[in-house]
Amino acid sequence: MIRIKNTWFKEGREQTTKELAGAVAFNGWRIAENALKNMRRADFEVAIGEQYFAFLSEFLIFLVQVADRIAYLRLSAEIRHEFTSELANRIAQTLAWNQSEFLGRELVEYKGNFIERLNSRADEYAEFTYDDTGPSFTFMRFLAYCMVQVVDEQDKAWVIDQMMTIEAPEAVEMVEKAMRGFFQTEHKRHPSPKVLTAD
Repeated sequence: MIRIKNTWFKEGREQTTKELAGAVAFNGWRIAENALKNMRRADFEVAIGEQYFAFLSEFLIFLVQVADRIAYLRLSAEIRHEFTSELANRIAQTLAWNQSEFLGRELVEYKGNFIERLNSRADEYAEFTYDDTGPSFTFMRFLAYCMVQVVDEQDKAWVIDQMMTIEAPEAVEMVEKAMRGFFQTEHKRHPSPKVLTAD
């Protein structure tokens, strides 16, 4: 499991919602890349190019959903909306920049495509529960279903097990650890029950 950022470097002030989103986006990108590396080590074929970014896109969408559900349990509706919007935008920007660099089309096109897919997937993930014990079986199984559509034919029979038993649980654990660390840091420095403030 990779090391993740889960504490603030800047002392003496309350962190903003945008800063929280930026930190989670940074971790999310590293977690998604780690999952892709794990897949290759497990002998799944993920070709550089469209398939590579299709995998990252689905995994990043999953991570946004995880972070949003954690935010739902910890933040007001208004701040949660700001957090998730900023998180989605940061991740979309990073993914689009990499796609543009490697595949050659316009960054704005890739970013728009990701946001559109994220919104569509969000409606589907909304059908599955995520409470203070974590995601439901069906929440994680939906990620596996999405990955069946990404991998090569010879890997379709195995990708569900890989996602359900290894990649999804590890990713959820890392996102929860990161966000729990950020929130605990805030509680330690600011006893007030309002954890975050918007800009």
